[in-house]
Amino acid sequence: MVVIILSVTFYNQFSEVLQERIIQQLNSIKTLKQNQIDKLIQSEWQNFNSSSNSKTLGDSINFKLPNKVLKAGIYDFTAYNTTHELTIGMVNVKNDTQNIKFIPYHKIKNILLERTGMGETGESYIVGEDFRMRSQSRFFKDSLPHDIIVKTIGVANALEGKYGKGLYKDYRNVDVYGVYGLIDISELKLAILSEIDKDEVEAPLTSLKKRLFALIFLIMGVAIFLSLFLTRIIANPILNMKNSLKIMADGNYTHTDTFAKNSYEIIEMFNALDSLKKSLKGAVDFSKDIGNMNLNTNYSLKSKNDALGKSLIKMRDKLKEFRNNENISRINAKRLLVEGLENERQRLSRELHDGLGPLLTTLKFFIDNKVEDTSLRFEMRKMVDDTISEIRIMSNALMPSTIYDFGVGAALANYIADVKKAWGISIKFENLLKQHNSKITKNQEIHIFRICQELINNTLKYAEANTIRISLSEFDDFISLFYFDDGKGFNMDTAKTGSGIINIKERVEICNGKIKINSKPGSTTFDIEFSIKNENN
Repeated sequence: MVVIILSVTFYNQFSEVLQERIIQQLNSIKTLKQNQIDKLIQSEWQNFNSSSNSKTLGDSINFKLPNKVLKAGIYDFTAYNTTHELTIGMVNVKNDTQNIKFIPYHKIKNILLERTGMGETGESYIVGEDFRMRSQSRFFKDSLPHDIIVKTIGVANALEGKYGKGLYKDYRNVDVYGVYGLIDISELKLAILSEIDKDEVEAPLTSLKKRLFALIFLIMGVAIFLSLFLTRIIANPILNMKNSLKIMADGNYTHTDTFAKNSYEIIEMFNALDSLKKSLKGAVDFSKDIGNMNLNTNYSLKSKNDALGKSLIKMRDKLKEFRNNENISRINAKRLLVEGLENERQRLSRELHDGLGPLLTTLKFFIDNKVEDTSLRFEMRKMVDDTISEIRIMSNALMPSTIYDFGVGAALANYIADVKKAWGISIKFENLLKQHNSKITKNQEIHIFRICQELINNTLKYAEANTIRISLSEFDDFISLFYFDDGKGFNMDTAKTGSGIINIKERVEICNGKIKINSKPGSTTFDIEFSIKNENN
């Protein structure tokens, strides 16, 4: 029963871990390909808007486009292409002329057909709003993508703007593990999916099941054989002792040697047991003292081979060291807290003195002089607005009230709006937190807000970036925070010792989270995950 229970438990845990790893791997692949496609389209769009060599509608185009005048943007023209090949067109208007340019299909195809980490049956593909496939299927290579209808749960959810994962049937009616999302740029909406067949994922489980069955039968056979063999070995001395006692009870002392031998072994056995009992009692008493944190207690080793005593002494010494380190850490934490409070007070004092002080002084001057000039009164009104704005910025920097009223999504949106207004930088924020039945805690919301605040401040101060993208998603058992900027990047070795990165990592660690950082010129990303079900703070 023990072997069977252990085998079933191990099999179930291995199955859960394997499935979770596959989902995480597919999510990473889907996110990577989606980011690459987004970056490609954005790059083509920028080049198109800055280029003077774009084509007008109707010039050298080998298929019929819609007759209506299109506004500037990015469109899916696949339905109008006679070959039904994926056709993403970019439209703008220059000098009252409507211009169009198409993104080469092979660039998107190369991204989707990259198969690293996809196994034998994995694939990534995109689907249009008409539920027709836009990229080449690796299973139906002789069929046009446009001829393949893909009305699956993943596509339907993705086109509704949902990001998710799970086990469902694909367009071949085959069970697959998959993740899905939405490419939503201008007028373009495409579902992107990464999937792998269930049979391939669970092939190791089938092999493991066979091996476990074989191992169970083998262990049971060996256990039965050893139990019978050991029973005889253990029973023989007891039977000899019983026979010797019976002989002595009958008054027959002729078998003295045998009797003496058996009696000596039994006596030695009980003497050894008594010695072991005393030794264990001393070790237990010592361990109780350690458990009560009486670390000044002493213990005498029974011999040089007293491994238990040595381990307990080592444990006591380690606890002493831990207590000392804990005291040092507590003192350092208090010092850092005091320094942090003093720095925050200095910053608030400086902002009050340099920001609100001049505004209020000027207003007092205008009021004392009873200014009636219209332009000056308008300037007074503008100063009042600036004062209110300054107070709002300082309040949000301390602790936005919107976190408690409307959640971290609304608080980040307000903070980002203030940053965009003050700095003029492009920031795209995607809030995918659950609006109802969200499991995210207020403690996590505060840490997420502070992390985003730290990341944005670092980008504004050091990165010289033009664009920031932030995506905050909530899944069933974890929260995902993805941050991207196109700045000059930073050196990972140097950044590890920077206070900003340290603060971010400490907040992630407090929430039992994980963080991945990648930085190079033009692309710096922070991929952070917080567990929901294991979050205890």
